[in-house]
Amino acid sequence: MTVAADDRLTDATRMLAAAGIANARREMRLLEALADGDETRFVEYIRRRAAHEPYSRIRGAREFWSLDLALSPETLDPRPDSETLIEAALALLPDRAAAIEVLDLGTGTGALLLAFLTEFRAATGFGVDIAAGAVETARRNATALGLAARANFVTGDWAEINLDPADVILANPPYIPTDALAKLPPEIARFDPRVALDGGRDGLAAYRVLAPVVHRVLRPQGVAFFELGAGQAEMAGRIVAGCGLRAAGTRCDLAGRERCLMLRHA
Repeated sequence: MTVAADDRLTDATRMLAAAGIANARREMRLLEALADGDETRFVEYIRRRAAHEPYSRIRGAREFWSLDLALSPETLDPRPDSETLIEAALALLPDRAAAIEVLDLGTGTGALLLAFLTEFRAATGFGVDIAAGAVETARRNATALGLAARANFVTGDWAEINLDPADVILANPPYIPTDALAKLPPEIARFDPRVALDGGRDGLAAYRVLAPVVHRVLRPQGVAFFELGAGQAEMAGRIVAGCGLRAAGTRCDLAGRERCLMLRHA
């Protein structure tokens, strides 16, 4: 490496560190590799990361459940915490060969549905999202992963669209209280779509809409898996109980927080 090149990388690292980016040197190295020798792209990537755009957004993809999923401005950036729902499903549904019909409400990139289909090889699924751009991204991801024949996606509102009965329902609804949005890290607040984050005054508005939909669509012996925000399990359980459902347990994420609420018919 020449002195000039070394200075360039040092300056890039300092720029990221000055912007408050943790592990600035590691981030610089990731962006250098992503630029693949193109100096103009490297400079642009450093500028974008210094503005707190996540590496995954710059790359245009995120790994989830070992799947490489394309992102778009209309999709939430799926995070490892959401994998807790797939872990819960695997623990509760041991028959990987079952011909399960699964519904993913608020599908975004298709992360939950596509991860589920990779584990349950005879399952078929249907993903719904209110954002047309998210639905198009999910379709592209399904095609790229060879799952398009088992995964369909549609743009629509949970409460209004006609949905077929499902054995399993997955949902990662918006659950951040509105007043807390401004306190989120800029990587989330600036770059994830607000509609995928804003859970209303108490963070539970989407659960109030989801509960009657799940009661109507979930088959009698079926199970639903909802992602939760911190400390929301008890209140979410009360909400669903008022709609003829019952909390059938929770599963914690790697940090020990109750991340997944499992639901069945009461």
